[in-house]
Amino acid sequence: MSSLEPFPLISAQLRAARALVGWTAEDLAKNAGVGVSTVRRAETAEGALGINAANETVIRSALERAGVIFVPENGEGPGVRLRKER
Repeated sequence: MSSLEPFPLISAQLRAARALVGWTAEDLAKNAGVGVSTVRRAETAEGALGINAANETVIRSALERAGVIFVPENGEGPGVRLRKER
């Protein structure tokens, strides 16, 4: 996988990202254009999100537009952080 290619997210990253931007599941669903049940299913999955690639892409994009940076596994586990200027 190249450094420009998105890596798969895990449910803990999604929950943490949503908390960082202060969104409810409903807020994320609206901003991503998916159903609330899709967000809830992704957040309650163990490990991988358990949703299709298209839904993962729009959810990731919505959170990135809100200022989230997804950090890949680097020996310490995957994570999230906020951009300096949002």
